[in-house]
Amino acid sequence: MEITVKSARRYVDEIPAPLAIAGYWGGELTEEARKLDQKSGGQLSRVLDELKYKGDFGETLLLPVGEQFVLLFGLGRKRGVSLETVRKAGARLVHEVTRLGFKEAVAETFLAEKFGKKQASYALAEGALLGAYEFKKYKSDPEVKKLRLWLARSSGPAVDRAEIVAEAVNYARDLINEPPNVLTPAELGERAKELGREAGLEVEVWDERQIQQAGMGAFYGVAQGSLNPPRFIQMVYRPQGKPSRVVALVGKGMTFDTGGYSLKPNESMLTMKCDMAGAAAVLGTMRAVARLQPGVEVRAYVAAAENMISGGAFRVSDVLKSLSGKTVEVLNTDAEGRLTLADAITHADREGAEAIVELSTLTGACVIALGDKVAGMFSTDARLGREVQEAAERAGEKVWPMPLEEEYREMIASTTADLKNVHGRSRYGGAIVAGLFLAEFTEKPLVHLDIAGPAYTERPHALGPAGGVGFGVRTLVELLSPNPLGEE
Repeated sequence: MEITVKSARRYVDEIPAPLAIAGYWGGELTEEARKLDQKSGGQLSRVLDELKYKGDFGETLLLPVGEQFVLLFGLGRKRGVSLETVRKAGARLVHEVTRLGFKEAVAETFLAEKFGKKQASYALAEGALLGAYEFKKYKSDPEVKKLRLWLARSSGPAVDRAEIVAEAVNYARDLINEPPNVLTPAELGERAKELGREAGLEVEVWDERQIQQAGMGAFYGVAQGSLNPPRFIQMVYRPQGKPSRVVALVGKGMTFDTGGYSLKPNESMLTMKCDMAGAAAVLGTMRAVARLQPGVEVRAYVAAAENMISGGAFRVSDVLKSLSGKTVEVLNTDAEGRLTLADAITHADREGAEAIVELSTLTGACVIALGDKVAGMFSTDARLGREVQEAAERAGEKVWPMPLEEEYREMIASTTADLKNVHGRSRYGGAIVAGLFLAEFTEKPLVHLDIAGPAYTERPHALGPAGGVGFGVRTLVELLSPNPLGEE
């Protein structure tokens, strides 16, 4: 769906669109809906009474009023309503409007009286732009619907920021949804270069020779079994003037993961093109950061590779030497992401990052613990952890703090090398152990976000279709460039 969202100062008086959208919540018309009711001579009220319309969330009612149609959009009960209600309403209504065949509509800014015009405008616009996302690149004859949506009495700056952030999320979704025969490590490197040229960011991409020469033995060990060679992507945004701090973003970039010789079952491999969702979130964030221009310096790092089986692939019991100098005994080749991330984190540390935030689809254990809607957050620094969690709450993404239990550290001690990449045959604490492993490769404040659950969905969700979710982009943008909109 091609959608544009515009801000309007007034409601139907300014935008004579064929469709006016008004809210209905808590069993009563909103202020704007009451005005439309008066304009119709009470027609809306009479129809509502006759049909016993309840206005459950997402329930709609289309009525003709003069030369215009009015779409009542149910917002549900007043109790427990939040900005997420507004965001989900935006996503839901764009599909209802296009289903009804309208190409232009004007909507009231839902719940502005409760949350303020700016915050409500932002949430509604963001929801509409995210909800309209589709990935039809490989359809031979795709139907593309177009919609122009005006938000009445909304905040122009809020709508503009929502467009920047939603575009960044949808960019990440596009990367995740690309088939793995297209989005190889080399192609991901080319996409990063293209992004750098468009956004004015510094970009450097190392090939396999440079990766080996740099001493990234853990990363290269994972990548060596594939015919598609690895790439190490480095991207920098520098603010005007002295930066307030330097933050590194590290994203897991496994463009496809078979599990290697610790081969995944077929069912688990079906969605493994999404194993680069952390990388996609990081690149999407850099796209937004370049436009929002915060006062913090942001550096992004992605170790892009495939985990394949061949005569050259790494094996169980191999010992790899990481960039840090620490050696790692491989006990499971399907625990490959943490090996690539170890070298990326070490490199970020050496390049001068003051804080590191890393995102990865790392463990099934985290999905078992938190399900497919919530990311697990593991932090070596309480202050940075609070910053990330508060940013996620403001952004509307679900993140839950998890412990880095030091007593479990012995579970990754190896008798052969300095570390082992999994904790042997134990089935317990897998997500914690993975976090402890990553923490071995930097002394800087580190937040590890295990996004294995919410990164990809096989069913449509409240803010988009099945496929890549783009999870993490909104949180990172809010962390690096907090929403300045405030309230009236």
